[in-house]
Amino acid sequence: MSKIYAVGDIQGCSSSLDHLVAKLPLGSKMICLGDLVNRGPDSLGTLRRLKSWQEAGHVECILGNHDLNLLARDAGLRGPKALDTLDDILKAPDRAELIDWLRHRPMALSNGKVLLVHAGVLPQWDLTTTLECAHEVEKALRKKSHKEFLTNMYGNIPNQWNGSLKGSDRLRVITNALTRMRFCTPDGKMEFDTKEGLDTVPAGYLPWFKIPNRKTKSLRIFFGHWSTLGLVKYQNVVGLDTGCVWGGKLSAMEIPKRKMKTKIPFQLIQVDGYDHPMRM
Repeated sequence: MSKIYAVGDIQGCSSSLDHLVAKLPLGSKMICLGDLVNRGPDSLGTLRRLKSWQEAGHVECILGNHDLNLLARDAGLRGPKALDTLDDILKAPDRAELIDWLRHRPMALSNGKVLLVHAGVLPQWDLTTTLECAHEVEKALRKKSHKEFLTNMYGNIPNQWNGSLKGSDRLRVITNALTRMRFCTPDGKMEFDTKEGLDTVPAGYLPWFKIPNRKTKSLRIFFGHWSTLGLVKYQNVVGLDTGCVWGGKLSAMEIPKRKMKTKIPFQLIQVDGYDHPMRM
């Protein structure tokens, strides 16, 4: 039976992705945890590879904040940032096909025992709520009117979940939790300014995965997004953004096929990342 691996943020590092695939057992499937593109040297090649492999049944890809940024750029709603490397996609002859494929990717995945997201899960969300919320954003992205969602996607307010939220406010909170969150309070108030490691925790906040009594505590969760943490293994939680685009590693860890009572197995495969010219 083929193995399934969760893969951290690729961010356009196609060479590292190729080297990682070569190290995985033959017939393995990958689930990429978002931020497929941007900042790295070959966003176009990375997206083309992943699209082809997904259509062949070898890969699935969750959307991250950089992938949503690409969709907003494509829609003409955002201008380029200094470190963006998305122009090759926006000038590509297959741009429309790539963007359409990206819009149809999931925001979260689960087999009922393992949950995979890009950034995090709010403490009030159980598995069912997480997947239902993710599906709301997926539906908005897949509509012909998806530009309306992208227009209202950005912003830090509201910064706390409430089940009675509606419309763009509701979708914005869900999107921010799944693709941007690092720190939050026990009652789910999110903080977006701090992007460093655990020695910079804002007063009153905790890393989302260390919130006591969060409702997904019994689930094994794989996430990416937080490169300044490096590899995370905390109770049932695995963080796999090991800074590939910043000269770190591209990391993959096998996803168990059944619920395991033991500690997180150290089934880790890594390859060298991209030596970014802006790396400090």
